Amino acid sequence: MPTPYDIPEVTEVLDRREGPYGEVALRRHGGLLQIIANGCFLMDTSDGRSERRLVDAALAALDAADAREGRDPRPGPHVLIGGLGVGFSLAHAAGQSRWGRITVVEREPAVIDWHRGGPLAALSAEALADPRTEIVEADLVTYVNETSDTFDALCLDIDNGPDWTVTEDNDGLYSPAGLADCARVLRPRGVLAVWSAKPSPEFEGTLRNAGFQHVRTEEVPVARGVPDVVHLGVRPG
Repeated sequence: MPTPYDIPEVTEVLDRREGPYGEVALRRHGGLLQIIANGCFLMDTSDGRSERRLVDAALAALDAADAREGRDPRPGPHVLIGGLGVGFSLAHAAGQSRWGRITVVEREPAVIDWHRGGPLAALSAEALADPRTEIVEADLVTYVNETSDTFDALCLDIDNGPDWTVTEDNDGLYSPAGLADCARVLRPRGVLAVWSAKPSPEFEGTLRNAGFQHVRTEEVPVARGVPDVVHLGVRPG
């Protein structure tokens, strides 16, 4: 007789839609929810330490940048989170009183729907109800290029990394021109934090060439394989 360990976990597609950038799907695999874009696994609800570390690293770098100038930590910094995903980054930022405004830019209407009353609502309902939170349905690259708003920190997690984008259009975000747009919307001593599934020395060099200071890569340990990382850079004061 088979034991519970012999029975494979069933993958169930909860929703599948044709979005503005191709097919996006939400799956349940065992106890996990997974987001799949054009057949490419993006993220699931298994952990969230990388997404939380993205937010924490940005805030720590922001405080360090102010401290180097002999300034107190700035009150109520405004953070832009690029990519709603399964909601870990948003929930973590909303759980911290230090952040002022929290703007989340997500280009897939389906992902927003899954959080607003859908299967992902359990992870983000409290954060979405937070008066500091604003959800913007837009392509991040276009938004950063066109917005007149400014931010103290950009926490970007829309790809598997600068070297492994979900769509070709996202390449521009990590280019010199895209990083110039990021610097434009950052306030003095503002922080750019970019999540990646693996280190990218080339991207570090691009950050420095784009004028960012105190560039470094912070590792996020994983159970096995290459560690996730957060690439960090500071706009000059």
